[in-house]
Amino acid sequence: MIDIGNYHHLRIANFTSFGAYLDAGTGSRHDNILLPIKQIPEGAKVGDELEVFIYRDSEERLIATTRKPLAKLGDLAYLKVSSKTKIGAFLDWGLERGLFLPFREQKYPIEAGKSYLVKVYLDKSQRLSATTEIYEYLTSDAPYQKNDKVVGTVYSVNPQLGAFVAVDNKYMGLIPLNECFSELKEGDRVEARVIRVREDGKLDLSPRELSYIQMESDTVKILQAIKDHDGFLALNDKSSPLEIQSRLNMSKAAFKRAVGKLLKENKVVQVEGGLQETPIK
Repeated sequence: MIDIGNYHHLRIANFTSFGAYLDAGTGSRHDNILLPIKQIPEGAKVGDELEVFIYRDSEERLIATTRKPLAKLGDLAYLKVSSKTKIGAFLDWGLERGLFLPFREQKYPIEAGKSYLVKVYLDKSQRLSATTEIYEYLTSDAPYQKNDKVVGTVYSVNPQLGAFVAVDNKYMGLIPLNECFSELKEGDRVEARVIRVREDGKLDLSPRELSYIQMESDTVKILQAIKDHDGFLALNDKSSPLEIQSRLNMSKAAFKRAVGKLLKENKVVQVEGGLQETPIK
């Protein structure tokens, strides 16, 4: 039986002017599958066995290819949107015909040219399609521990909870709202640190380093912000957490730690309403 969306080893049954037909193993030549002429390996002959991927062409006929797609049936894959149409979007997965992403499977707004994490499935018409609804396909048995560095893809953003991340594109992770210091959108790739492994195996993440490491880059950011605002940054320890986050993408606690370090090193001075670089004497 030929499984759509998977690899098969099939023998060449016969050649035509437009390609080769591969024996589907049903006993009927009418079931044989076309391998287009430009996909035929040089020197191939009748009886040769080829490894091919099976999918449907633009007319919904089964077709074979010797090319390797970026994903097969059942895979989670990070794929770029090549086009948006009136019936849905098409994703570039390495084959001539794009992978279809129906409107109903777009759980958030998508943009042409941006990549997203999707699951490859067969629809009711036995056509390969994609969905952005991937939560149920992720697992919670990640091998990571607290303070490990990980990479993942944002697949859902909840204004009350934070950004949900598929670590390694297969493990459940979350950047909690109190760790989100920059705007994250679905499809964004993030580097993060594990701040907690929950009892259920899910990972809580932070895009920031350990505080003593992060403090170094925070001090650089504050000094640069002072320079960018003509030598005066209108923030201090009385500023609201929201104001600090919106202007510097850091928490108020991180801001206070970094400012304390700069004051101790005599690199900034506190003035009314904010901070200035220490004047050179």
